[in-house]
Amino acid sequence: MRRQALDVFVNRIASHHELRQSDDLRIFLQADEQTMDRARFQETGIFKKKPADLIQIFKDVQSKVSDVVLGKEKPVEESTPEYEKIKNYIFELEDHLAEAQKHAYRLVKRHRELGESLSEFGKAVKLLGTCDDDALGKAFSELGAKAEIISIKLQKEAHHLLMNFEEPLKDYVRAVQSIKATIAERATAFKKQCELAETIKFKEIDLNKYRLTRSEKLAEAEREYEMLKAEGEETSRRFDTIVRLMNEEIVRFQEQKTSDMGLAFHEFAKGQARLSNGIADAWRSLLPKLEAHSS
Repeated sequence: MRRQALDVFVNRIASHHELRQSDDLRIFLQADEQTMDRARFQETGIFKKKPADLIQIFKDVQSKVSDVVLGKEKPVEESTPEYEKIKNYIFELEDHLAEAQKHAYRLVKRHRELGESLSEFGKAVKLLGTCDDDALGKAFSELGAKAEIISIKLQKEAHHLLMNFEEPLKDYVRAVQSIKATIAERATAFKKQCELAETIKFKEIDLNKYRLTRSEKLAEAEREYEMLKAEGEETSRRFDTIVRLMNEEIVRFQEQKTSDMGLAFHEFAKGQARLSNGIADAWRSLLPKLEAHSS
């Protein structure tokens, strides 16, 4: 399961038009032990933060998702129709995915438990068959053998469901968490942009006062104003970049989700049809012998 998840993760990154050019990806795939150790020592890229820092970052993101995006705090908030549409879509999608994944887990568990029960039942019936040397005893032995065969089919289908139905749903639950983290980052960038714009306005008013009064603080105020202006421009560029990338990635995410979910539910239906046919065939082949003894 871990190997398959890694395979999905790496291939997803490698197929992305921007992420596949990442130095971090190249190091992960190609670096020898010596290069990897050197990268760790330099603390750049993927090694820039220590594990404890990463855990704290994740906790901070989770709290910001609650406080900033859901509005428990009341900061300056972006309220464009496009942004609201994205937020509503993601939070609604998260609820539906979590519900579907919960029931997928129950389906996997049910198949596994039914398989285990049939296996135990098969063993018990085979032992029961050994008590009689006649045709009925033989029929019981065959019944037990069929139950064990069906048990194997159920166990295989449980694993198939896990890997091709439940896991893809869980994967998209995690993907939605990443999108929520980006929403929180966007909200923070928007807030910072607005706060800087407000600060720059007040600084400009002070600057004009100093110019009128020819204050000795004028030179220092001009330097501060230029620094703030540069920071404001950089903050605006960062916010615009987040908005552009999010708009592009949401479209890509929706297209990929449609494809992946279609495949997952197709695999589910195909597996259930295969299992039902296999179980029906197994029991059907046994019916003539059991009917002969029941009559």
